[in-house]
Amino acid sequence: MWMTEGDHPTEVTPERVQRYLDLTARARAKATPIPEEGTAAWLDLQRLMRMADDYASDAAHFLKTGDLVRAFGAINYAHAWIDAGVRLRLLDGHDDDVLFTLP
Repeated sequence: MWMTEGDHPTEVTPERVQRYLDLTARARAKATPIPEEGTAAWLDLQRLMRMADDYASDAAHFLKTGDLVRAFGAINYAHAWIDAGVRLRLLDGHDDDVLFTLP
């Protein structure tokens, strides 16, 4: 299974997927909610984070079953949901421009 990074083919390996699982787990742990509990924005954030958590869970499952392409795709979706929360100012990324695309 191959992906292309620029002009350099890169194999999707279990180690690569695990690295992204770990990166996303760090982002999930670092990002903190901004809206007050019970508000409409809080409920939006809960739905967003549920998507992130579901995709991360799917990624771990696909990794375990050896479906590396789906695992890699799922973990990237998971991280994107968290990143979207930071961009929408539903989550505080604490100025971490490595884990997040900051507003």
